[in-house]
Amino acid sequence: MTDPAREHAVVDAVPTDLLIGGRWRPAASGATLAVDDPATGKALVEVADAGPDDGLAALDAAAAAQDGFAAMPPRERGEILRRAYELIMSRVDDLALLMTLEMGKPVAESRAEVSYAAEFFRWFAEEAVRIDGQYGVTPNGAGRMLVMRQPVGVCLLITPWNFPMAMGTRKIGPAVAAGCTMVLKPAQQTPLSMHALAAILAEAGLPDGVLNIVTTSTAGRVMEPLIRDGRARKLSFTGSTEIGKVLLEQASANVLRTSMELGGNAPFLVLADADLDAAVDGAMTAKMRNMGEACTAANRFLVHRSIADAFADRLAERMAALHVGRGTEDGVQVGPLIDAKGREKVAELVDDAVSRGGQARIGGETVDGPGYFYRPTVLADVPVDARLSREEIFGPVAPITVVDDDDQAVAAANDTEFGLVSYVYTENINRALRVVERLEAGMVGLNTGLVSNPAAPFGGIKQSGLGREGGSVGIEEYLETKYVAVGLR
Repeated sequence: MTDPAREHAVVDAVPTDLLIGGRWRPAASGATLAVDDPATGKALVEVADAGPDDGLAALDAAAAAQDGFAAMPPRERGEILRRAYELIMSRVDDLALLMTLEMGKPVAESRAEVSYAAEFFRWFAEEAVRIDGQYGVTPNGAGRMLVMRQPVGVCLLITPWNFPMAMGTRKIGPAVAAGCTMVLKPAQQTPLSMHALAAILAEAGLPDGVLNIVTTSTAGRVMEPLIRDGRARKLSFTGSTEIGKVLLEQASANVLRTSMELGGNAPFLVLADADLDAAVDGAMTAKMRNMGEACTAANRFLVHRSIADAFADRLAERMAALHVGRGTEDGVQVGPLIDAKGREKVAELVDDAVSRGGQARIGGETVDGPGYFYRPTVLADVPVDARLSREEIFGPVAPITVVDDDDQAVAAANDTEFGLVSYVYTENINRALRVVERLEAGMVGLNTGLVSNPAAPFGGIKQSGLGREGGSVGIEEYLETKYVAVGLR
């Protein structure tokens, strides 16, 4: 259990205004919005609530800083990221507590996210000096071809509440490495982690105006004018497919470069020859990371009939042993969901599955008391027509559907408009490769329940998004290619 005085001190140390042009300032209207602790439902602090004028001021600042930042030597940009990485790692405990207070996840998971977030800065600090080009002779020998890579320009970044720091560093890291300035809008539920990160970047030497932060309760009113303004040249969004489609439509007016990391409906395939213990371990990771509030969370467990009962029993035993409570308490493994609306959706999806024949092996109910808690749940014999077979659960619920062979498992896995990640457990390498190649997903976890890695490309296909973040391709999203034709006499 953390000391309440320390909790207050950690929150009080974070700026609560908007960051525009290197200066923290209140919203032009003076409006504020409350940031709540989802474990208690009580407000932690009030932060500035930006309006359209604030958004335009942030865009002005980013546009004014763009040329100068693009001209900064790549090594200097990389060193800023490296210093920021070191500062984050030196403050893991305070940053983790801050994240737990505003988002709810257990402190141990928050520490893991802070370290994961920092790794994006370390990775892109190294990528900053590896931006390359090309020199070639034309096929007819009469000229030369130069290809150069240049920053795309001002970027608009929109991050979600479920990974409030890592989703920011995954976008800010490559933008800084490439030489792009930014206007970033964090989720209104969890702005504090991003405000703390912005302060760290300033301390690390990021020039004024390169990163501007606008927290708002009216995202559409603030961000749409910036998207349609014409000065921004890229939009990167992590969030729901529904909102992503709206943003893509708005971005089309000025043909903005877009990166979209959208919804998921991840299948978790347990084939007949799977190592059952390993599969249950992987299921716990893939399902319960972040209380299931992750786009990569296993959403549908497709288990071969011969091992379905055993898998359900073992998974239910593991889920029943999890300690639910406020994330700041010792030994807690499952924190609250983000808000009442999120918990209501989980309850609706579980009730729908049970009404269609699903059997609750464990859980299936809310937890009494303050906060937005839902008990870890395992549902067996879930029919494919249940809503949670089509919709993201975003909660600690594992629905199991029985399949009879690999073909049926793959067909069920692919029967969705989403294609972010799939998980497969099998001990046969030939079977593994055949199944992996047929799965319609941008990422696959083969005998592992964790795919996220700063050194690997993250992203989906179909309606799960466009583009990739992380890995060696992550910086490509923030670079334009310019070809120069050179005539020789």
